[in-house]
Amino acid sequence: MTRFRCAIHIVPRRGILDPQGKAVADALHSLGFGAVGDVRVGRYVVVDTDAASADAARASVTAMCEKLLANPVTEDFEIASVEQA
Repeated sequence: MTRFRCAIHIVPRRGILDPQGKAVADALHSLGFGAVGDVRVGRYVVVDTDAASADAARASVTAMCEKLLANPVTEDFEIASVEQA
C-alpha cells in the first residue's frame, strides 16, 4: 500500500443560494473589480489515505465525498489532485 494525498474542492451547487459568495462578489465590486461575475465560497479538504494505486485512492476519496464530506443535495465536489504523500 502507498500513501496518497488527495486535495478536494467542495462548493455550493449552481442555483443554490450562497450568501458568502454573494457578499464576496459585492465587496469585490465595491473595490472596483467590476469584471467579477459569480463567486462561490466553499471548502478545501486534504485527505491522506493508503491505497494500492492513485486510481484506487481517487475511488476511495470519491466515496468519502459522496458519503460524508460533501452534501449531495447542495454541494458539488472535485478531486483536484491525487499525489503520493
